[in-house]
Amino acid sequence: MSQERSGPRRDGGRSGGGSRDRGGDDRGGDRPRFGGPRRPRRKVCAFCVDKVQKIDFKEVGRIRRYISDRGKIDPRRKSGTCAKHQRMLTAALKRARHMALLPYTAEHVRSLMSPQARAMAGGPPPPKPDRPPYRPGGYGAPGGFRPAGPPQSVVAPAPQAPAPAPQPAPAPRTEPSA
Repeated sequence: MSQERSGPRRDGGRSGGGSRDRGGDDRGGDRPRFGGPRRPRRKVCAFCVDKVQKIDFKEVGRIRRYISDRGKIDPRRKSGTCAKHQRMLTAALKRARHMALLPYTAEHVRSLMSPQARAMAGGPPPPKPDRPPYRPGGYGAPGGFRPAGPPQSVVAPAPQAPAPAPQPAPAPRTEPSA
């Protein structure tokens, strides 16, 4: 006796369902069963292929490829480096940034920042005005501009004639007693 089931079928009513190892659907065997896109082949570490023992931070052309367009260090899943070389690469990138061989941020990110924010992030300071702003009254005038710090005399005192030297007071005379 064969065992036949009555009721709904598990395969959704399809006939001729294939085995699991061939894909089991009508789309062909080139895609996995869960229906998602194929996984790309795992990338091979470029440093392992070249048998690199140490990643030098001065090789800017080589390590620049592992920075994203935003200036971030690419993760292993994107760059394909092994864990050992990813640690060395991260250290080399950080050293190159510290030595100003590589930027910390991308150029287009820096251009979006205000000059004050760029200066706070360690970039160049905002441009200074060509001349000081107009201040009515000027230096020394009441209500005019006064520089910070202890009060200073703006106008030099006029030279005065030297004061006459004081005359010594005459000594009291004593009379001889007789």
